[in-house]
Amino acid sequence: MFDKAKQLYSLQKKARAIQKELKETEVEAKAAGGQVTVVFNGEQHIQSVEIDELMLNPSKKKDLEKALEQAIAECVSRVQAIAAEKMKSVAGDLNIPGL
Repeated sequence: MFDKAKQLYSLQKKARAIQKELKETEVEAKAAGGQVTVVFNGEQHIQSVEIDELMLNPSKKKDLEKALEQAIAECVSRVQAIAAEKMKSVAGDLNIPGL
């Protein structure tokens, strides 16, 4: 039983370290030829959004909306991939089939 508790503690420690690493990780995505930049951290929280002044024209509203959607979607996708990769090490220690 002691080995199981020790193993669980080790897994919790690894998970906390990964969570801290993700919080400190930043992912950047650009859209509209670099006129829109979005930065997320590894916890999928927006850190910053930069929009070129040329995109702030009312006639560019749809372009701006589309660029924001693209940049945000790319950031979320990349952050999820990073998190999944980091969690593989913890899940592998659990010896769960399929993980």
